[in-house]
Amino acid sequence: MNRAITFYWDNLGPMHVDRLEAVKNRFPGLDIIGIEIREKSNVYDWSKPNVRGVDRITLFRGKDKPTFATHALKLIKSCFSTKGDIFFFCNYEEPVTFLAATILRFLGKKVYVMGVTKFDDQRRKLWREVGKRVFMLPYSGALGSGNRPKDYFRFLGVPEKHIYSEYNTLSIARIRTQAKVEEGDEVPFSKRNFIVIARFVPKKNLSVALEAFAKYTATASVPRRLVLCGSGPLEADLRSLCVELQIAHLVDFFGFLQTEEVSRELARALCLLLPSVEEQFGNVVIEAQALGVPAILSEVCGARDLLIRNAVNGFVVEPDNPDGFAFFMQLIGENEKLWGSLAKAALKSADCGDVSHFADGVSAILLRHEMYPTHGNLLRNSTSD
Repeated sequence: MNRAITFYWDNLGPMHVDRLEAVKNRFPGLDIIGIEIREKSNVYDWSKPNVRGVDRITLFRGKDKPTFATHALKLIKSCFSTKGDIFFFCNYEEPVTFLAATILRFLGKKVYVMGVTKFDDQRRKLWREVGKRVFMLPYSGALGSGNRPKDYFRFLGVPEKHIYSEYNTLSIARIRTQAKVEEGDEVPFSKRNFIVIARFVPKKNLSVALEAFAKYTATASVPRRLVLCGSGPLEADLRSLCVELQIAHLVDFFGFLQTEEVSRELARALCLLLPSVEEQFGNVVIEAQALGVPAILSEVCGARDLLIRNAVNGFVVEPDNPDGFAFFMQLIGENEKLWGSLAKAALKSADCGDVSHFADGVSAILLRHEMYPTHGNLLRNSTSD
């Protein structure tokens, strides 16, 4: 078996770079290839990160959407050029991805699907779910995160023994290094604020965050500020809602931030708010926990399964319940002892979201196919099926 494994994503943003580098660090004897559709994300305005020790293949420059034929030909040609035998694909529901995975599987390659979609992300239609089961046929297994995505992969026909974890992970070391918090420089409890880090789109449900903040300020003895980090089509509506709720003087719009800036802002925060009505995972929860910041988040967020223990390192609330969010905001904002306990527990649980667990999942898959690195340690921290 060739000593190369290939990963395919829309764009090699910071989170994917973390994962590629973790696999490379675990297996220095393997060739690690990252294929991206385009060099700039259509969703996030990330600066292009460097990828150390990994071969990067970009299919298209710019943001123009390629035709199906052009995309398929470039992807398949790039996969063949890697000379590898194991592939990890995202976006299994895309026809281009399905075609490439089918051809690779027909030629005897091992193809794994990566994802964190849950059954409860949206209302499901029978015909569409049947179609997804067909699109899942080329795959040898899946790499997911938490219980609900694993359940969904089983629903789509992936055998339980061929589902590995954890997919949605980040480098805890990178986040802490970016925050640049020296011992003794921590922001005191009294000067910390609530923070939201999200795109300004409907599924993030930010109007509920603002409604909750308004309810909190109405009862708090000394209201804290709310920092909104992000951008999107709803920004004007959110600013208008702040005025309507009479909280504009307490809300700061910081715009889209790069990962380094996100880490620094989180290091100064009291608590993360994530009230989404649809959230496959919520990587920002990992970032918050890496810096000892508790979270109040919606029960639909996939991260709550893996990372949040209610009343231990955060709180879980229904997404349509601003009163519930406001209650916990006041509880945390006015009780330093409680906040300290939650923050300490958040810091302790941060390892659950560390990128080393992504490398563990890949390790288990390599072990299954008896594919070992050419030098260095054999598969560490791995489990077979």
